[in-house]
Amino acid sequence: MNSSSADVLAKTDGPTKVANSTAAPPTKRPTWEQAEGDPLPLGVQWIEEEQAFNFAVHSEHADSVTLLLYSPADLVNPLLRIQLDFLHNKSGQIWHCRIPVTKLGAARYYAYSVSGETIPQLHSFDPQKVLLDPYAKSIFFPPGFDRNLAMREGSNAGSAPLGVLSDHRSTFDWSGDRPQHHESDAVIYELHVKGFTKNPNSGVDPSRAGTYAGLVEKIPYLKELGVTIVELMPVYQRDPQEGDYWGYMPLNFFAPHAQYASTRRPDEQPLEFKNMVKAFHQADIGVVLDVVYNHTCEGDYKGPIYSFKGLDSAGYYMLTSDPANPYANYSGTGNTLNFGQAHVRKMVIDSLRYWKRGMHVDGFRFDLASVFSRNADGSLNWGEAPIFSEIAADPDLGRVRLIAEPWDTAAYQLGRGFPGQTWLQWNGRFRDDVRRFVKGDTGMVAEVMRRIYGSDDLFPDSRADAYHAYQSVNYVTSHDGFTLYDLVSYDRKHNWQNGNNNQDGTDANYSWNCGQEGNEGVSAAVRALRRKQVKNFCCLLFLSNGTPMFRAGDEFLNTQLGNNNPYNQDNEIGWLDWSQLQSNNDIFQFFKKMIAFRKKHLSLSRSRFWREDVSWYGVGPAADLSHDSHSLAFCLHGASQSDDDIYAMINAYWEELEFNVQEGTAQEWKRIVDTALPSPDDFSDDGIPLERTKYVLAPRSIVVLCRAKKSDARKGL
Repeated sequence: MNSSSADVLAKTDGPTKVANSTAAPPTKRPTWEQAEGDPLPLGVQWIEEEQAFNFAVHSEHADSVTLLLYSPADLVNPLLRIQLDFLHNKSGQIWHCRIPVTKLGAARYYAYSVSGETIPQLHSFDPQKVLLDPYAKSIFFPPGFDRNLAMREGSNAGSAPLGVLSDHRSTFDWSGDRPQHHESDAVIYELHVKGFTKNPNSGVDPSRAGTYAGLVEKIPYLKELGVTIVELMPVYQRDPQEGDYWGYMPLNFFAPHAQYASTRRPDEQPLEFKNMVKAFHQADIGVVLDVVYNHTCEGDYKGPIYSFKGLDSAGYYMLTSDPANPYANYSGTGNTLNFGQAHVRKMVIDSLRYWKRGMHVDGFRFDLASVFSRNADGSLNWGEAPIFSEIAADPDLGRVRLIAEPWDTAAYQLGRGFPGQTWLQWNGRFRDDVRRFVKGDTGMVAEVMRRIYGSDDLFPDSRADAYHAYQSVNYVTSHDGFTLYDLVSYDRKHNWQNGNNNQDGTDANYSWNCGQEGNEGVSAAVRALRRKQVKNFCCLLFLSNGTPMFRAGDEFLNTQLGNNNPYNQDNEIGWLDWSQLQSNNDIFQFFKKMIAFRKKHLSLSRSRFWREDVSWYGVGPAADLSHDSHSLAFCLHGASQSDDDIYAMINAYWEELEFNVQEGTAQEWKRIVDTALPSPDDFSDDGIPLERTKYVLAPRSIVVLCRAKKSDARKGL
């Protein structure tokens, strides 16, 4: 096997010639695809009728490409080394070959070696580097895996990640599986796969703690809480030696992170992920993946050569004209993928399609999605960037929930500025405005009204734009920033443990510690105020039109001790402390009941804005929009949705205020929520009848009333 895979394919299929016989039939020649391989699909494909594997990899500027095949017995020296001949094994910019399984012998892993013109500042083509296939569906890390060897000149044989030639006959039983598409009942719960169950007090079997299988054990808890969509922080394979606990530095876009699997067998890790998805679907819970396509873990010119760099730096990444910093960096991590290149966009589409079709996930949340809008030179395409129309045109992605983080390090495109017009978007304005209002900042009443209404200033439903209210993903907290408890416990970030001299993480937290910093020696009054503020945030989140999202652990006051950026804290800071569930069960019950209240009252969460169904008030008949106002009330009429009427009174002032209910009689209304009351009186499932239309709200509190819909009232219900 020297210059072409065709050498392994030559064979004679005719019978042996015997005396007095007729002439033997002509030798059956291999087809062109059998002899040379097929350029599509990229990656490795099993050809059942031929009992062969097809290999294809994109490298525009390579001079030569060699396929390396390894056996488990020797991970340093390839069992087979197949140098691809561009006259036989190259089509356009894709190198390819086809190998019968009978010729593979004991080979179970594969990689590439690539040569090309050296551009020193790019630190790219190095034929001594063992390169991972960007399309590998499963990745094996040898015992000698070493990140450092990938960062310096010379060979990293035996120390590089390898693609796995998975059992081509294995299948997965998806029978009975149904995709999930929640609408008015959508409640997104953001969690970290490892951090959710890694703590020994999680109650998960130790052999499955911190894994995909561990999440399955927690499904009954999620069902009780009432969430309908889990948004998993990045699960694409990353460099396990980088200290990237959060997962936002991907190595590959097709393989599930091996270290999140309870099994150590690389061919079984995708199966564990599939079993997790199927279990969530059986519980009527959708699965959304937080995906990172804007950059990779290869970093800048000093970073490791694992895959894209060695295959074709200039073909995969945005470059600059600065020799000292050759890689463009719009993601803050050293490199940015070049979406001006068709093959890069194709890789993303292929990846999305694979996770949808092969893994049955229900949606994607795109990290720093504004990078998708950038042209090859880094400029922003404010029109229709190609990848958005390509995703929209793909039939497999038509019903997928697409959520954007609509910014990158140099662009902020929230709302109409983002090219994906039908996408949902993380609403950072909701987060900031609600935080500032609850904190007690002045001049925030008009802003928080817009956020409760659905942010129609950002997502207008004019004839020209026709956005939907649900496209605003409303959140107060996410992985990026304080937990909800820390938001009411710290005025400043405390990120010293991250090792960056407390310089990492945002300073724009809009947090308030309620009078004492941190958790040491906190008075009973401060503790009570913090709990009330948490309930206030919870109320505003679930009373607002849009799609609500909150981070795992907020429902039982999980703390990160003031660390608002624990991206490298794979320890008790980054793991959920499940002992807090028992200590703060009253907060858990409040979240659970507010979620149930929202799902019961479809009037709150609509495809469209509330329009004439909502009336805005203050303590009296008119909303006070003055700069020093801290109060607001509204009545949401539910008749158009066959729902009850909901009246909310919101006091963000530090003194009590007397509100006058502006609609109906006292006998018509029942109090459901009063965040100032201790549990369980803070939430009444059946409602407490009002005695009068005047209601004195305690400082910094919210009261929610309900009035039965007219048809129910006539029935005496």
